[in-house]
Amino acid sequence: MKEDINDFFDRLANIIANRDLIKILLSDKRDKDSDLKNIIVTIVKLKKGYFLNFVYRHKTKDITKNYDEKEGVFLIKEALEKDFHNADVYSNSEDINLQIKKNGKVILKVKNPTLKEILTFTHDKIKERLIQTENNIYLRELGIVNVNWEVRREMNDKYKQINKYVDLMKPYLDGLLHDGNQIIDMGSGKGYLTFALYDFIENSLHKKITMTGVEIRPDLVETCNNIAKKSHFNNLNFIQGTIKDTPFDNIDILIALHACDTATDDAIYRGIMSKASLIVCAPCCHKQIRKEFNVTDPINNVTKFGILKERQAEIITDSIRALLLEAHGYKTNVFEFISTEHTPKNVMIVGEKTSNANQDKQKILDDIASIKKIFGIKSHYLEILLNVSKA
Repeated sequence: MKEDINDFFDRLANIIANRDLIKILLSDKRDKDSDLKNIIVTIVKLKKGYFLNFVYRHKTKDITKNYDEKEGVFLIKEALEKDFHNADVYSNSEDINLQIKKNGKVILKVKNPTLKEILTFTHDKIKERLIQTENNIYLRELGIVNVNWEVRREMNDKYKQINKYVDLMKPYLDGLLHDGNQIIDMGSGKGYLTFALYDFIENSLHKKITMTGVEIRPDLVETCNNIAKKSHFNNLNFIQGTIKDTPFDNIDILIALHACDTATDDAIYRGIMSKASLIVCAPCCHKQIRKEFNVTDPINNVTKFGILKERQAEIITDSIRALLLEAHGYKTNVFEFISTEHTPKNVMIVGEKTSNANQDKQKILDDIASIKKIFGIKSHYLEILLNVSKA
């Protein structure tokens, strides 16, 4: 047992000394009630030399600290003794897994490397990105870049995601965005995409807008407001509230990314009622329709397997959402937000307000009724909100 632990730290020391480390993940917390979820460790080069960068990931915040290599290794040992049962080391030379069972048994596994080293973006590549890293304070505060403004290896997917998001939003904003517009981001969470979109609008499109992130968790609201202040984003603020109940006088652009289940419908409803020029949703969870499925004919075979029923529920739920947007005068598009390689919740629904009411509204509602009949669905939550339910 002791030999395995010593072997683990000997290998780790060599990996760090050779600058082969990609990341260390400490997980499987000993105290299940602890707010600390895991710790991610990477190497960072500072003016004083190489340090180990620790990201302490809590439920609603991340805390980042740098330690010299000797102290960093000591803290990893301490964390495995007190806080976590599992350590995964990913490097260019090998992957190491250390498991410490509850009974004290230690299991050490070594295998060939599975992660490719992520090289620092060159200046040419950075210029191709819509969101720049250099001197971008919110990216640093959110842990996406290090103190040298380089994208952290473990946050590369997140950096790609925010650039992809801004790139998808750009053509809609070019045609619809005006000075003075109010943009509401419902369920803004840690604010990754909220900050990125505001940054792009203010510093690339040079539009003067106000943007508000709505988030139910007060600690995230406080954190994001502090980051906005540090970034000098004077017209970006975050408030505590729910998608359904937070009051707004007018909404020009409404965004709701990964709002769970019917919260997406609440967001779409508020956008329609405000006559928002643009409604953007990336739905998450589709429980309401899945629970209502009552199929009796041969199509029941499509929904008798759990995973297929879940996917069918996603398709039907989002199809009806898109159709209801069209019925209320929106030109609607549904497409992949980001590759499933990065997240399984990857569908985005975008509705652009048109000048005329949809002349085919009743036909669309009849089509929705036919879809519901096939799958034995009594009602879609958004229909109820819009008072157009037709069984």
